[in-house]
Formats: sequence, C-alpha cells, structure tokens
Amino acid sequence: MRATANGIEICYESFGSPEGRPLLLIMGLGMQMIGWDEDFIGLLVDAGHHVVRYDNRDVGLSTHLEEPADLMAALGGDTSGAPYLLADMADDTAGLLDALGWTSAHVVGVSMGGMIAQCLAIGHPGRVRTLTSIMSTTGPRVGPPTEAAMAALLTPPSPDREAAAERALASWRVIGSPGYAMDAERLARMARDSYDRGYDPQGVARQLTAILASPDRTEGLRGLTIPALVIHGEDDPLVTPPGGAATADAIPGAKLLTFPGMGHDMPRELWPVFVEAVSELTGREPG
Repeated sequence: MRATANGIEICYESFGSPEGRPLLLIMGLGMQMIGWDEDFIGLLVDAGHHVVRYDNRDVGLSTHLEEPADLMAALGGDTSGAPYLLADMADDTAGLLDALGWTSAHVVGVSMGGMIAQCLAIGHPGRVRTLTSIMSTTGPRVGPPTEAAMAALLTPPSPDREAAAERALASWRVIGSPGYAMDAERLARMARDSYDRGYDPQGVARQLTAILASPDRTEGLRGLTIPALVIHGEDDPLVTPPGGAATADAIPGAKLLTFPGMGHDMPRELWPVFVEAVSELTGREPG
C-alpha cells in the first residue's frame, strides 16, 4: 500500500486487526521494511497489536531522492551538504500516521529507525504513545562503531543481486550476534529480495549523511513523558553499548534491557523476549 506523506510517497504494509493496539515499526540504515520478519510481526499481532511496517525514504518502494550526498565530507565532519536530516524522516513518519488515520501509535525503531522514532517523539508530541528504541543511540558520537564495523558499513556497493547476498553475509560476520548462529538462508534471501525491490547505494549514502548531520537528541529525550524501552546488544560493534545506555539514561523512567551475545541484529531466539517486553510497555498505555 502507498501513502503520500511530507511530500513523498511511502510504501507500507499492515498486519493484524484494526482493533489492535496501533504499532509502527521503523527499520534502520539502508534496510527495507522487509527487514521486519513476518514471523516476528506475527508474534506482535498475536500479542494484540495492529502492526504497520514501511520503507523509509530512499529505500525500497518509497520515494528515492536525486540530490547527491557528500558522504566522505560528512564522515570528515562537514555535514553542510546533507540533503535532509533525521527530523525530516520523522516528519515522513508523522505524515504516514496521518495517512493511516492514527492520531498516535506505539513506535518501535531499530538502529537508525530508533533515531527516527526518537525524533518523532521529540518533534511531534502526542503522536507517540510508547517508544521502543532498539540498538540505537542519542547521537552519532555516542556509542561509535568499531573500526571493523565501520569498514563493513562502508563496503563498496554490490554490482548484482548475488553479490548483494554475499555482502550481507560478510557484513553479518562483522556486526552480527556472536552468541547466536547466523541464519544464512534468511539473510541471503532478504538481501536478494531487497536488491530486487529497490537497490540504491546513493539513497543509503543520503541516509547515513542524515545520521551524521543530525544533532544530538539527549536534551529532547529528557523532556519525554511517555513510557519507553531501550534494547541493546552487549556485543554490538556498530552502535556500541554506550549508545543504548545513553538513550535509557536520557529518557525519564526508561527501562534498559541488554543481552550478552547480541550484536547489531535481532536474533530469532530473542524475538519472544522482545515481543513480551514491547507488549508489556504498550499494555501500560490505554488504547
């Protein structure tokens, strides 16, 4: 399904009964909405949620912009050429809520999606009922990546769909969860499907530039009054654990859950734990 929001077109998909608690899932850097596994979504639906996942701008089937981003300059500290910021992506999300007819929703974001969720809660008071921030951070200088993780992130673009699958597997070996087995078949399938749906390395560069150019959110998070949950892997090399700790410290009353052996992904074995924690949070807020 498609919706016009904030001047762009957003591709989204919904699951579960409209009578369920509205829950919006926001995916991370370069990842499409199919990164939210349907089995995981099924657990959320079974827990009483009406779930929507969507493609952020510049990935998948949502609008891809054309303005170039000088990523190398941004990595060097000059972010003046950023085509947009995370706050603009949060405005996209608020527009999607309007299109869905949701005055507010429970919001779960992973990695960059957690940053967007934070911006949404800060910039659009009243639209976020509860906030769950997974393997994310308050700003680009908090919980910085290891050298190996950054090198994996900046691997050259894949020339074809099979190379995209190989790149995904190689990336997981660097940033994935060392305490859990790699699901190679699922990772490769998702990479191929993502390549087919809309492979756009320049779009990913624009998203990464937005992360680097966006201001720290600590002060804004301190003003939140909504129930919040922070989930982080204790072995995350891409957004290292101080990022999660800083997020939980900044949000009054936020609950922090950390998991040994979890890297920068969501191991299937932990899905029931995540869903239980999110459901406990959303159940605290009427509606």
